[in-house]
This record gives sequence, C-alpha cells and structure tokens, in this order.
Amino acid sequence: MAASPDGLVPQREVLDRYLASMPELQRPDVPRHHVELLEPLLDSADMAPADWLRIAKAIVARDAEFDGFVVLHGTDTMTHTASALSFLLRGLRKPVILTGAQLSLEHVRTDGREHIVTSIILAGTTKIPEVCIYFADRLLRGNRAQKIHNTHFLAFDSGNLAPLATVGARIKIARHLIREPGGGLPISLRFERVPQVVALRVFPGLSRVLLDTVLEGADGVVLETYGAGTFPHRGGALLESIRRATSATKPTVVVNVSQCHGGVVDQATYASSRALADAGVVSGVDMTPEAALTKLYCLFAAGHAPADVRRMVGEDLAGELDPTAVSDV
Repeated sequence: MAASPDGLVPQREVLDRYLASMPELQRPDVPRHHVELLEPLLDSADMAPADWLRIAKAIVARDAEFDGFVVLHGTDTMTHTASALSFLLRGLRKPVILTGAQLSLEHVRTDGREHIVTSIILAGTTKIPEVCIYFADRLLRGNRAQKIHNTHFLAFDSGNLAPLATVGARIKIARHLIREPGGGLPISLRFERVPQVVALRVFPGLSRVLLDTVLEGADGVVLETYGAGTFPHRGGALLESIRRATSATKPTVVVNVSQCHGGVVDQATYASSRALADAGVVSGVDMTPEAALTKLYCLFAAGHAPADVRRMVGEDLAGELDPTAVSDV
C-alpha cells in the first residue's frame, strides 16, 4: 500500500523498492527466494473467490521448484484467503504462509519487515505442510485464525487452536499440532460453477422476511448463532423457514457456527439448538465463520452435490475443525 490522493492504494513499485532495501534478505541464513507478482495487485477488501483460485494455481504451478511459499496479503480478508487455500490445496506437503502488515511498508514503524523475513525463513526451513498465517511472532493455522484488531500489531488470534509456532529469539514449533504431509497437490484446479454462499449473523429481532430473503436461492448459508449454537425459536417461524430450505428439492446447506471467537457449537444441550438440528442444520463444531464460508464455497464450486456438501462440511478436511470437540456447557 502507498499513499495517494484517494487514500492508501496498492502500488507495485512499493514492494519492489522495499525488498531491494532489505540487505537481510541477502544473508546466507535466509532461504533463497523468488518474488512473483500476481496482477492485478488488490486491496484485500477487493478479493473474490476467483482470486483464491489465482493464488492456488500459482502455487500448484511452482510446487516442484520451491520448498515453501509466502503470500503477501492485506489483513482484512487474509483469514478468508488462508481458509480457502487450505481447502483448495489439500494434499499440501510444504508450508504456505500468508503474512502482511498493520502499517504500510512505507511507514517508518512498519511491522511488515519482520513479517516478511520470518515468513521466508519459516517457509524455507520448517516442515509444516499447512496453510498458515504468520503475524506478530505467532504462526497460526490459517483456517483457524480470525482478525481480532484493526490497529494492534497482535492482529490475529486462533480461539480454538494454539499457535503452530511461536517466534522469539528462537523459533519454537508445536510439533504435536502439525498435520501430516498430504499426498501431493492436485495437478490442476478449477471451479466448476459459481455457487451462491452467504453468511448471516443472527441478531435479536431477526425477521422471517429477512431470513427468507437470505435463504432464497442460496446453495449454502453460514448461520452465525449465539454462544454454543443457540437460535431464536419462539413461535417457530424462523425454524420453519430453515426447515423448508434444507428440505427443498434443491436443498440449501445451512451450517451452524458460533459468533464467539472460541468454543464449540453444541446442538444437543439447548432446546433452541436442538431445534436447528431437527430443522436440518449441520453443526460447524468449532469452525470459524470464515472457514465455514470458504469451505461451503469451495465444495460447491468443485461441483459436489448438496448431499455430499452437507456431509463433507461437518468433516475435518484441512484441520479446520475437531470432530471430537465437545462444549463445556
């Protein structure tokens, strides 16, 4: 990002100029690296599913040439991209690390300098075959991370999984959390279709009219519910809308995730969450809303039928959920 009359905008020259000014990148203890720019450069607020695919294809195309990959990405939708890449790059055998900065590389106090150096070191020297986010001395599993602050340097956290590594004077890897290497990346990637997937944050006063509008024509809906997965069920009108959508000839796959940063959806404890299960809603267990949304999108885009998506969305595909997790309620 660089300053312009319209505010901060992405400019290619900024990265070229900044990397050229970093002598530490030429040190022998920093892995050799190649920089590839994916045009057009985007403010991460402009990222779309086609851009997830663009990044994934670039990694697949160069997989045989490199020990790991670093993706420089804006922070606003970094967790969406990291989650999507984890589903697109199933079979991964090398690190893919997303990183960015809270302050532009042109800022004198930018946090981007350390993030770039450490991410290259992690990607080139560790055996962590996962899509990760490195930020503020912590390596997080990408599909478990959420952005928690828009100005603090500690901008990301993972409410349901400890960091895969912490970085101080030494790099300490939590090897018991690292997933096993996959069988290799797919030869090619493509979206068979453009699905309609939406997230709805439940709130007091949610009307049936609004809920019906969201459900109408949607392939998948991420329902961000309260606490351990509870949902307004007084009167039954909202539940009837959901039941009608999940049982239609072309059913909508509805996934229940919590609005809370940590914890597990439990569709067995409260009557209001049991009612969701009875209405055909799938528990998202301990997935983040970002992981659930991108998972639905990638599964539908790959051409899977609703019944298969409904089954797979509750399975652990890339470390995004713990099927054995239970609520403390």
